[in-house]
Amino acid sequence: MPTFEASNARRGTALVAVTLLLVSCAGSAGADYAASGPGTPTATTSSTVAQATDLTAIVDPVVQTTMSQLAVPGAVVYVRTPGATWQNAYGTRTVGREDLVTVEDHFRVGSITKTMVGTVVLQLVESGALSLTDVVSKYRSDVPNGDAITIADLLDMRSGLYSYTEDSYFNTVLDTNPSRVWDPEELLAIGLAGTPYSPPDQEFRYTNTNTVLLGTIVESILGDDIGTVLTQKIFEPLGLHHTSFPEPGDASLPEPSPHGYLFGTNSSARVSVKLSSSDVESARKGTLLPNDVTDLDPSWIWAAGGAISTAADIATYGRALVRGEGLLGLDSQSRRRASVTVESADPSPGDYGLAWQAYGPLIGHDGAIPGFQSFMGHDPISDTTIVVLCTLRDGPAGGRPANEIAMGILQQLIRGD
Repeated sequence: MPTFEASNARRGTALVAVTLLLVSCAGSAGADYAASGPGTPTATTSSTVAQATDLTAIVDPVVQTTMSQLAVPGAVVYVRTPGATWQNAYGTRTVGREDLVTVEDHFRVGSITKTMVGTVVLQLVESGALSLTDVVSKYRSDVPNGDAITIADLLDMRSGLYSYTEDSYFNTVLDTNPSRVWDPEELLAIGLAGTPYSPPDQEFRYTNTNTVLLGTIVESILGDDIGTVLTQKIFEPLGLHHTSFPEPGDASLPEPSPHGYLFGTNSSARVSVKLSSSDVESARKGTLLPNDVTDLDPSWIWAAGGAISTAADIATYGRALVRGEGLLGLDSQSRRRASVTVESADPSPGDYGLAWQAYGPLIGHDGAIPGFQSFMGHDPISDTTIVVLCTLRDGPAGGRPANEIAMGILQQLIRGD
């Protein structure tokens, strides 16, 4: 089906008439995906069909309300269906200036990177270079409980390892020396020195230490840096020409790009991302401005969140990721798909497994780093993709803007309002 382009190419708005099948397995998209084997969604006997004669009428109110409530400077929203592509840019690249965001802008996509690293790990499993049941001590001797933590535990966020990004010293350095270049081993030294949250495979606990650890294991097996690995195994095969992984010490973003913002500091956010009620009101009025943290060197998050991309590239990647196209074989994709359970009409976050998560009928991942917040999700039944990229990590009263926008759009599409 054709992609509908906007008359204003710079802003990138497309008005389209679409029919979204967010529960039914009817149509070729559902049939194609069903062929991928065990663990895939099954067809329902009745369809919930949301008619959207004008996606702008559905998406704009959600975006405008969320951006206002959460004081978001800029955003790009991308929705793709089997029949059409719709995208739009909102707000300014630079607070206090009339510097319009465009759909071509590059954003840091944060923890969406984890799905990329996880995919490479599964590719290595396919090649026999490692196994999901391998214990971490096979590759490193310095990991607490390393004889019991498996590669699967790292992917599932069930290792119990302490997250280095919760360390008070680490956050102080981010605030006082944002240009510092971190070596992955420095990040792991902090994470591995912390008291584990729990024994391995006892509970889900999201920790960036897991993916940094996976990144070092991938590098040791392949003999290349993680940026080169992601380029060769993810970006190039999928034609993601506007996606990259920065070199150590490179805090720049490709042009065009917006600035990224954060209310408060990393140290204050470690305690709570919520501002006082008076500051929340001032932020929403625009009298309290967020801090520009664009130049925070991304080596601090490395394999756990360093990738840079555009909304269109992330939409292409997200669809291929969930459908397994060009990335994994049938068995690997089926196993990954079985690691999460989708819900046809409940958009709240669900299962996390093998470096991705379910959000109602969508499967994907979000990302949240100082300055940027992102969401990527694909529904394999209706072949619908939603991507949201924002230039603010947390709202002044809390809340992740990209997630709230994406879930708001999804709810409207499900209901057909």
